[in-house]
Amino acid sequence: MQLWISKFEQAAVFELEMISDIKSLVKNDHLGFVVAYVYNGIIHKYWPDFLIKLKGDLMVILEIKGQDTEKDRTKREYLDQWINAVNEDGRFGEWTWHLLNRKSKE
Repeated sequence: MQLWISKFEQAAVFELEMISDIKSLVKNDHLGFVVAYVYNGIIHKYWPDFLIKLKGDLMVILEIKGQDTEKDRTKREYLDQWINAVNEDGRFGEWTWHLLNRKSKE
């Protein structure tokens, strides 16, 4: 099985692996973690790029983008809803998300 990862993602992972607060980092490839969303009246599936578990057990969904589109912003609106629901439920720990793009300063 070949894992596809862009050069931008490779560089980000290299930097992320040096952060001591990260317990685990996994590419969301063949994991089945998907968020459904509606764009232009059609239901789509969104597979975020990475899942990160931080010390303290905070889960971070990380999306790495070279360019950001309206469709990408719509995906994140649905991701916000998913995170609010899972955090409200409380059985699956605390979740958040972060966008890393070429313009990010962090």
